[in-house]
Amino acid sequence: MQSTDDNIVILGTGGTIAGTAADPHDNVGYRAAQVGVEALVAAVPQLAGLSLQTEQVAQVDSKDMTHEVWQALALRVDHHLHRSDVRGIVITHGTDTLEETAYFLQRVLAPTKPVVFAAAMRPASSLRPDGPQNLLDAVRVASEAGARGVVAVLAGEVHGAAEVRKAHTYRTDAFSSGDEGPLAYVEEGRLRVLRAWPEGEAFGTDGLTRAPSAWPRVEIVTSHAGSDGRWVAALAALGAQGVVVAASGNGSVHQQLEAELLKLQAAGIRVLRSTRCASGPVLTTGSAVLPSAGLLTPVKARVELMLQLMAAG
Repeated sequence: MQSTDDNIVILGTGGTIAGTAADPHDNVGYRAAQVGVEALVAAVPQLAGLSLQTEQVAQVDSKDMTHEVWQALALRVDHHLHRSDVRGIVITHGTDTLEETAYFLQRVLAPTKPVVFAAAMRPASSLRPDGPQNLLDAVRVASEAGARGVVAVLAGEVHGAAEVRKAHTYRTDAFSSGDEGPLAYVEEGRLRVLRAWPEGEAFGTDGLTRAPSAWPRVEIVTSHAGSDGRWVAALAALGAQGVVVAASGNGSVHQQLEAELLKLQAAGIRVLRSTRCASGPVLTTGSAVLPSAGLLTPVKARVELMLQLMAAG
């Protein structure tokens, strides 16, 4: 699978892949982030003998992901990417916020080596856990010659950081790349690549040296029937520097909510329109008064806007 001269670093952050339940038949009533990354690796016999290094960066349920963990993870990933003896990096992570963390790392680092997320929809204690296969596939992808950028590997599918999103609450094939489709498939240990690996210009880690409490505050609001937007002004009072609106359809915003968002924009608070729809971009029209987030989902648009504000100082 790989040369012993090339190390794969596996960073643990917790999640369902590291979760346990008292009953092995229970795939939903578990506690996430209970098993250390070394134990996760040891549970996959096919990984024995490979040149792997493990490090526990965090141990959290990903629904409780914090900017502090993002900061620590980005700095550790950056450290290992600069090592000449490291071929690639695997990150074990929960599924709930995987798409946000993956997008954050891609935009901050734009790595020229592969950074591969492995996750699971069933806990490690399950009768049929999906984590071991996903971890094995992630190591395979991280070992691939020519691979680069941040991707996620689940249920044999490889998704790029810009497109990946959780699309189902329970199934083991819970992830999608929307209209773009998977970047590649892992088939019996072999990689079939369909599209180009993620690339882009990195924001860099300079802004991450600040305490996360000083990072720009960006919030998400939803446009829905009955929106009046009166409470949006409270976001500015609470220190929000940016707002993403999860709009309906092709970025359409309830007129009363839009009026309040325009007031924020006039006051210097950045606003982006994304969509509540599962797939498709927000196409800009001539009548648009709020900028589009393009293909970005609301949670990724929030990350993008936060990084833009951070870069602007």
